[in-house]
Amino acid sequence: MTTTPTKKPAMFETEKKSALDAISQAQFIAFAPYIFHASVILRDSGILNKVQDSRTNGMTLEEIGANVNMSRYGIRILLEAGLGIGLLLRKEGKYLLSKTGHFFLNDPMTRVNTDFMRDVCYEGSKELKSSIEQSKPNGLKYLGDWETIYQGLSILPEPAKTSWFNFDHYYSDNAFPEALPMVFAGSPRKVMDIGANTGKFTLACLEYNNNVEVGLVDLQVQLNVAKQNIEQAGYGNRVQYHERNVLHTDSELPTGYDVIWMSQFLDCFADDEIVFILEKCHRALSADGRVFINETFWDRQRFEASAFSLQMTSLYFTTMANGNSQMYDSKVFLGLIDKAGFEVVADTDNIGLSHTILELRKK
Repeated sequence: MTTTPTKKPAMFETEKKSALDAISQAQFIAFAPYIFHASVILRDSGILNKVQDSRTNGMTLEEIGANVNMSRYGIRILLEAGLGIGLLLRKEGKYLLSKTGHFFLNDPMTRVNTDFMRDVCYEGSKELKSSIEQSKPNGLKYLGDWETIYQGLSILPEPAKTSWFNFDHYYSDNAFPEALPMVFAGSPRKVMDIGANTGKFTLACLEYNNNVEVGLVDLQVQLNVAKQNIEQAGYGNRVQYHERNVLHTDSELPTGYDVIWMSQFLDCFADDEIVFILEKCHRALSADGRVFINETFWDRQRFEASAFSLQMTSLYFTTMANGNSQMYDSKVFLGLIDKAGFEVVADTDNIGLSHTILELRKK
């Protein structure tokens, strides 16, 4: 049975801005680096917090200066920048937090995205052009000496490591409560978690079902972290660990599993690599085996802001991760699934914050 994806309103098809709005947006693009840095300093210095605490009373420059360890000059230029950015309002000489300022300061998703951009992506973002030209993550050198970021995830320098995992887990973990009943609807005895990362989905499976066994497939540096987490939770007796680089031609996936799960994994690969990995899944599964893919497709989002965030995340893949992958348009991704010999038997949008879960079977 195929679930028809939810009909979404058309995005990016028509011009919605007036000429004045458009030229204003163009200035935001032109000054984007300073907008970002000023906003982060306003947040992390405590200025936005102090203004928020004043509620509708507002605070003068002098009152803020008495509570923040920064020069009067620094506070003044940041407050004035905050007005133009839209984080602050000023009335009768007093600064107040705007709606945008409230969400920039308090919204967990916005904080996760901001920290990810600052700690993981910002330095390397200037290598976007060369990364596109060479199909290599040339910005990764600012974090470490690896061919791809995945080889160094568990040993990233701080604060990049914390910000990377906070970003990854914030989105994927929200999908698990809805995903688990789908995965276990067919009562699988053994589940393979490819790209297991720190083992969070594996732990969710083991807690959800007392009899299931889970096999983790990942690079050794990731399996080491996952194994530690799983053994600390007391589930080591129901878990197998399979070290694999899924792109190597001389290794196959382990067999004997009823279900293969991949969450935010295939977006880490180029088109032809996705087909290559799915073909390995095809060979590893029995005739009635199932594959579940949990992904964020920008064209399946309910809001343009969500689609925009995913489109920008594609540039992270280009400069920092591997140089050749992205957050996909679902139509492109579905074509790769078909090419690998699978058919989609269920297609469910609006999982968690922004995910789609695809259930596949062999043709």
